[in-house]
Amino acid sequence: MPHPPLRSIAVFCGSNFGFSDAYREAAVSLGQEIAQRGLILVYGGTNKGLMGVLADTVLECGGSVSGVINRRLFERGHLHSHLTHHDVVDNMRERKARMASLADAFVALPGGLGTLEELFEAATLTQLGDHHKACGALNVRGFFDPMMAMLNLAVQEGFMKAEHRDMLVIDAQPGELLERLTTWKAPNVTKWIDQPQA
Repeated sequence: MPHPPLRSIAVFCGSNFGFSDAYREAAVSLGQEIAQRGLILVYGGTNKGLMGVLADTVLECGGSVSGVINRRLFERGHLHSHLTHHDVVDNMRERKARMASLADAFVALPGGLGTLEELFEAATLTQLGDHHKACGALNVRGFFDPMMAMLNLAVQEGFMKAEHRDMLVIDAQPGELLERLTTWKAPNVTKWIDQPQA
């Protein structure tokens, strides 16, 4: 299936900054690339950590930012106050679904449990064919190397196909990452290994 034009991109990232300045610098660089390419940033709507840095950068560069925040965080005052558009939803599941509906592709910056879970959910939906959207990660300071090692092990042990590991776009340079997402094509294989296809 041909990949639709890339008009918007959902970015999952930490609500903390991380201990290295390289993480903040990477969020700035990615935000600049998103704005320069005329893409709409879709993200979790808060002003915290790398999420706030990313949104601030896109806005400062004249880009558009759509935030999706859950009601609990909104009521605690965590909504970024200068977004182009925002949605308040009831819970985290609705937040992810709304972000997915607004985005043409997904990128993860370094982050914690929520960031990793969001990336894997988006990639799983691509694997299953529930959507045909590229998923990638900005590999700052080798942050995602252990994740790729885990996926390599899953392939070696017969729990996933190499095509589904390889559909994740991993790059250390924001511009290269976005370029590769633009030309990405979904793998045309089923998920089952040595089983009847259903």
